[in-house]
Amino acid sequence: MSGSLVVGTVGGIDLVLAAAIALLALGVVGSVVPLLPSGLLSLSGLLVYWIWGNGLVHPVVLAALAIAALLAAALEHLGGPLAAKAGGASNQVMAAAAIAGFLLFFVAGPIGVILGVVGTVFGIELSRGTAIETAAKRGVYTGLGILASTVMQLLMTAAILLGFLLAVVI
Repeated sequence: MSGSLVVGTVGGIDLVLAAAIALLALGVVGSVVPLLPSGLLSLSGLLVYWIWGNGLVHPVVLAALAIAALLAAALEHLGGPLAAKAGGASNQVMAAAAIAGFLLFFVAGPIGVILGVVGTVFGIELSRGTAIETAAKRGVYTGLGILASTVMQLLMTAAILLGFLLAVVI
């Protein structure tokens, strides 16, 4: 698909390709830097190329990379809550962890998000009469899940960038 906007080259550099690569690289950075949505930045880079690019990348490859970017975006927001669920927390605690993570994302930074979500899981579990050891275990699972999801986002967004670059070159 090509859009109506015509973008050319400057100094021999394809501006659309450069913009797509820049957004994909920001996606990788966003996986470890707070307030940069890694999966959505990667998806944006792919969309820029799909809409205005010169078609060097097969649409099936772009679709597969876009699905990976959407999975990375979902993982960014659901990693901690899913880990809480895996640790034995209830659906209500998982939902509270997701809401806490989303709200803390804007005000507390990455450490605040981790501590806030872990604290939310631990506190709700204690308030429900769960034993301290079990509540602590569920909180630790949640914290480890957040860290693991960050590593997975980094790997996924780097693979998306690498896959795109390989598709452009090949």
